Amino acid sequence: MIVKSELDKMGLHYRQVDLGVADLTDSFSPEQHDELKQALSRSGLELMDDRKAMLVEKVKNLVVEMIHYADDLPMVKKSVYISEKLQHDYTYLANLFSEVTGTTIEHFIIAHKIERVKELLLYDELNLTEISYKLHYSSVAHLSNQFKKFTGLTPTYFKRLKHKRLIALENV
Repeated sequence: MIVKSELDKMGLHYRQVDLGVADLTDSFSPEQHDELKQALSRSGLELMDDRKAMLVEKVKNLVVEMIHYADDLPMVKKSVYISEKLQHDYTYLANLFSEVTGTTIEHFIIAHKIERVKELLLYDELNLTEISYKLHYSSVAHLSNQFKKFTGLTPTYFKRLKHKRLIALENV
């Protein structure tokens, strides 16, 4: 709604505005580009006109959706899943992601899986074995080792902490 409002104020015509994408019918000047960028920034939004940055954001959104919001992780390899969903070669996506973010897709996935493990531990509905199964870890030991490597704590110790803190998804 904010994007549509700003486009309307500027008299820019569009076919469609969806989450993360605006399809404009006409080209616009560099001045209009800067004006739109500033207007969106005031509303806490960012104008992304770099196709590479947009593709990286799509990878990030897909990983977050896959790990935090899907009931079950896909049964195929994550690389295959991401490649199929975004219709790009995984090697290209992985190289682009590393170039833009300074980290690998795999590291990004692991960081989000650890945050999901934290969430599930705090909810206290599943035990560690069930969590490792749900998140497709090969074993509880693998989950525990990865958890300790990322957090410095064992899952059991983390669960016992009085001041349990999760990291906001956009900061993972």
